[in-house]
Amino acid sequence: MTDALLPAAPQPLEKENDGYFRKGCNPLAQTGRSKLQNQRAALNQQILKAVRMRTGCLNAACLEFVPSDVRMCLEFLPSGGFVVSLAQEEAFTIPLIPLGLKETKDVDFSVVLKDFILEHYSEDGYLYEDEIADLMDLRQACRTPSRDEAGVELLMTYFIQLGFVESRFFPPTRQMGLLFTWYDSLTGVPVSQQNLLLEKASVLFNTGALYTQIGTRCDRQTQAGLESAIDAFQRAAGVLNYLKDTFTHTPSYDMSPAMLSVLVKMMLAQAQESVFEKISLPGIRNEFFMLVKVAQEAAKVGEVYQQLHAAMSQAPVKENIPYSWASLACVKAHHYAALAHYFTAILLIDHQVKPGTDLDHQEKCLSQLYDHMPEGLTPLATLKNDQQRRQLGKSHLRRAMAHHEESVREASLCKKLRSIEVLQKVLCAAQERSRLTYAQHQEDDDLLNLIHAPSVVAKTEQEVDIILPQFSKLTVTDFFQKLGPLSVFSANKRWTPPRSIRFTAEEGDLGFTLRGNAPVQVHFLDPYCSASVIAGITGACHHAWLIFCVFLVETGFHCVSQDGFDLLIL
Repeated sequence: MTDALLPAAPQPLEKENDGYFRKGCNPLAQTGRSKLQNQRAALNQQILKAVRMRTGCLNAACLEFVPSDVRMCLEFLPSGGFVVSLAQEEAFTIPLIPLGLKETKDVDFSVVLKDFILEHYSEDGYLYEDEIADLMDLRQACRTPSRDEAGVELLMTYFIQLGFVESRFFPPTRQMGLLFTWYDSLTGVPVSQQNLLLEKASVLFNTGALYTQIGTRCDRQTQAGLESAIDAFQRAAGVLNYLKDTFTHTPSYDMSPAMLSVLVKMMLAQAQESVFEKISLPGIRNEFFMLVKVAQEAAKVGEVYQQLHAAMSQAPVKENIPYSWASLACVKAHHYAALAHYFTAILLIDHQVKPGTDLDHQEKCLSQLYDHMPEGLTPLATLKNDQQRRQLGKSHLRRAMAHHEESVREASLCKKLRSIEVLQKVLCAAQERSRLTYAQHQEDDDLLNLIHAPSVVAKTEQEVDIILPQFSKLTVTDFFQKLGPLSVFSANKRWTPPRSIRFTAEEGDLGFTLRGNAPVQVHFLDPYCSASVIAGITGACHHAWLIFCVFLVETGFHCVSQDGFDLLIL
């Protein structure tokens, strides 16, 4: 009865086609997740329509029916609950919660960026049509990323590319006329802004959400799969925490600091749950020290889910968090607390002092299992006294059954949780196991020898923590690099229209050397060449090529050699 509940063999995950990196996955593919997102998109439109109608009714002072329409749409919005993946359905494990991706509307960068290139950089915007098309293709691909590391890389590439775009084309002093619209992943309510920050924050949110979907898709029936799940949830927590600390004024409620704090807690709780599953996966031996370890690991999971449920129950999060999420957090808090008491009961009831038993070590472990021993009991005396040990063990079984009853009751109150068959099976099997174990050891005088079982101290051998996103490890090429170095050619610096100067090369030598790709940089300037003389005429010191470079950059000159080859001197 102390063996771990080992899940069934997993089904192979879908394999994405090669070469999808810039294309994203097929949004029309009839997978469970794509069907979900198509359904979400349709409901988002209904919510938008209902919100507009409500706004009109507010002006007309007619509020009788529209709010109920919005609530109805939100009730059926898929992100209001959670999707159980195929691997979770087939495995005998409690499902984990993935976040849904935020949807967005199309954005056409071409007109605005071409106009800005002509106005600000004095270059023909049509020369950058390919770069603008690459940017728009990348954004389109990010709407349907594959559920793997390549999909994460796709989103992070776009996020970094947005940093380049913001520096080059979005002056801090004016709006650019581009309207970005993103739907709240929890409520479906659209938010529109002409600020690129909404775009960047939403891409970050989707990166964290994608990590959660990767975590729930992991094969939790293998050590490697559980390690991957732990890593994915920690990375999801890191991205969401980075979003909370970096973008503090996002108008979408799913990206508010309060909601993001709860989502970070939820990801870390699911990572801690995966740690418990990893320890339990090989099976739980009926051995004293093993049972102490597993009991404290289970108590740790129960503790983090209790904290998560408390956070979900606080305003203003309570009004916006999906009810099924809060219910599942409560269910898991009681379920893992019950497991902690159950494994503690087994180690006490089945324990025997045999020759060679290290009583000192066992006494130390038992004393660390509790904050305090029940009144009148000591760790060593309890280990040696069979009757006291069995009575204390049965009191833990009674507490385990109470927690099991509460977890089953909480699950029955939520329509979404009632429909998840694997969850019901796991909860009922654990409850029945505790009930049968208690029945085997129940005695007529148990009620006369009541001992209050203390709570098990939460402890883990693998404390989970956030893993912050490491953007520096990803190499991303600026689409618009031919405009010039980003440190010089940015939106917050003003430029005069470029002018041309002509000088005569002496004996085929220009008098300076160049390096780098277009636009090139001056590496060395001969102080006696004609180019140096031009620098002197224009007011720069002809002995210092750096001053010459800076002067030409600041005035926007183009150097034209004898054969007509244009060079932008930096």
